[in-house]
Amino acid sequence: MSLLGPKISVKSSLLTFLLALLVGFAQVSAQDTAATAAAPAADAPAAAGGGASGDAAKGEALFKNNCAACHNVTAEKSVGPGLKGINQRRDFPWLVDWIHNSQAVIATGDPYAVKLYNEYNKAQMTPFPNLSEDDIRGILAYVDQANAAPAASAAPAGGAGGGAATVQSGAPSDLFTLVLVALLVVMLLVLGVLLVIVTILSKAVSGTTATPEGDGVSFMDRLKGNLTKVAGSPAVRSATIWVFILLVAKASIDGAYSIGIQQGYAPKQPIAFSHKLHAGQYEINCNYCHTGVNRGKSAHIPAANICMNCHGVIKNESPEVQKIYAAIENNQPIEWVRVHNLPDFAYFNHSQHVNVAGLECQQCHGEIQQMEVVEQRSSLTMGWCIDCHRKTDVNTKGNAYYDNLVQLHAKESDGALKVADIGGLECSKCHY
Repeated sequence: MSLLGPKISVKSSLLTFLLALLVGFAQVSAQDTAATAAAPAADAPAAAGGGASGDAAKGEALFKNNCAACHNVTAEKSVGPGLKGINQRRDFPWLVDWIHNSQAVIATGDPYAVKLYNEYNKAQMTPFPNLSEDDIRGILAYVDQANAAPAASAAPAGGAGGGAATVQSGAPSDLFTLVLVALLVVMLLVLGVLLVIVTILSKAVSGTTATPEGDGVSFMDRLKGNLTKVAGSPAVRSATIWVFILLVAKASIDGAYSIGIQQGYAPKQPIAFSHKLHAGQYEINCNYCHTGVNRGKSAHIPAANICMNCHGVIKNESPEVQKIYAAIENNQPIEWVRVHNLPDFAYFNHSQHVNVAGLECQQCHGEIQQMEVVEQRSSLTMGWCIDCHRKTDVNTKGNAYYDNLVQLHAKESDGALKVADIGGLECSKCHY
């Protein structure tokens, strides 16, 4: 019986198996890559709780922007006393007077105010005359609600939602591409070796084992000889050269595309400020230090007086805090090193994204409350921004500005209104 048929069949089967394995690996990897889209951020609770009659949702924002740096909503002490049960300890008119101007209340000789002032080393509370009575009712309602809610439902540190959605580009990573190419090369080499082995075994079974070197040649010598012939084949050499050229070309293109991208950049700062400690452990809201994030284009670099709101009283003996004192005494700014920086021709407005769209800091800056040293987590490229605009739903709830746009969009599409649908991909939106 001729072995030609089985020989061809075995080779074809091996080739089919390896190609199927490669295709299957690529499909699984593509599915894994497509599955990296993050879940949308959970909606914050809006219902007011406790004994206060104010708007707890509004009070939460006010508390995090004005009070969270010095007070906890629980009974735990911080720079100032914990606020749990504050509605039971003091009546509302007293609280209004205290929040508007605590020093004026102390000056009247109020026993509770004087006792509190002395207990906390005579640290002066920042006056908030701009807060209306409705604002204060909202803050008190939020304090009651936070203490009534189960601990497990408490918001993540820094008021910035640890579950915030992180936009993924959906493209395979460089490591995945490298592994895929390496796997392809290995499979081709294995295929060549298997074909050589099949050829040798076929000849051995058919009795045609004679070689130019004679009948005394061992199996391993014949195998080495065949491998040498395969390695010397013009087709194999050409394939090796093309694989090398493709790898070099890909590395060059990736290097060109990475010019100007500072992902992973984490410079050393003049003062070892820890976001993990302040935004994470102590849950200081980002807006307290970066005061412009809700109001303008820039989030603003914190001034030294913001640091002194706390460090005028606590940890003032720390060598790092002493650097702040030195900057103030010498009337010099702290020369913080900028981490996130867009090109001059790209326009980005923080208030538009944070205040209007309701995005959390983590969606662009990563889990900032877990960073000992701040680094740039996202690429901040144009493709990254466009991908976000294509995937992000417009927050139209309770905003009459979008009513007509929602109706017009509903006539043309069954899907949700995306940022791309309201001009989010227009060049003039981001480029001057």
